Amino acid sequence: MMRFSIVTLFPEMFSGVVGHSILGRAVKNRHLEIALVALRDFAGDRHRTVDDASFGGGPGMVLKADVLENALLSIEGWREARVVYLSPQGNRFGQGDAVRLGGYGHVVLVCGHYEGVDERFVTRYVDEEISLGDFVLTGGEIAAMAVLDASARLVPGVLGDAESYRNDSFYHGLLDHPHYTRPASWRGAGGRGGSGEKTERMDVPQVLLSGNHGAIAGWRRRQAMLRTWVRRPDLLESARLTKEERRLWMALKQDVAQWDVREGELPDGKEQSV
Repeated sequence: MMRFSIVTLFPEMFSGVVGHSILGRAVKNRHLEIALVALRDFAGDRHRTVDDASFGGGPGMVLKADVLENALLSIEGWREARVVYLSPQGNRFGQGDAVRLGGYGHVVLVCGHYEGVDERFVTRYVDEEISLGDFVLTGGEIAAMAVLDASARLVPGVLGDAESYRNDSFYHGLLDHPHYTRPASWRGAGGRGGSGEKTERMDVPQVLLSGNHGAIAGWRRRQAMLRTWVRRPDLLESARLTKEERRLWMALKQDVAQWDVREGELPDGKEQSV
């Protein structure tokens, strides 16, 4: 069973994440254990003070090292856990990090707030710092939810079908292929034009209705390559492509300029020619 311990000023923020849907079911089925550690419970004074002014001056408050230490040391097995501080100064989180963290038996997520945390706590206890991107949030809770969700869903048993995450965007270094469901032919109300008039029907690609699993798998892989090339070409440099997939990719690059790639999709019929 994978364990996550989350040190936070606002444990109530996590109730919707850990109590419902896939993660909630995984906790109930004992594939996951998620413990919320309320930081204020470990303050040493009657006012439950968790922060103080920054030495050297400046705006904002800093979370106290002693309070953070008390919270961390209260967690059973913390010495063997991977301690992660959610911080704008951290390395940018990606799917590879989700896979890596999902392989640990126990991860402690420390949520920063205000101007951050006392650097001495980071130096003494934190194994790594993680950031969601080049922007600043009011606290680390939202970032912790993202890291928790992305990592926990890779733990065996959390998803009903392991293929669900193996086909995700980024798992093989590519974006996901397009998805369709019933009805097979759909007209809709005219899109964002707002006229409300009936428009041309949009049909699901025929290969997906063929029942030919090999053809479907090939179509999806080619669509994933093309969508990645259109939207995130940087990912292709490190994508894990087989020899055959690289051959297909070279063919796609030669022909792609002739196609309509407005939505990263191959035109009907074109997918059969590469």
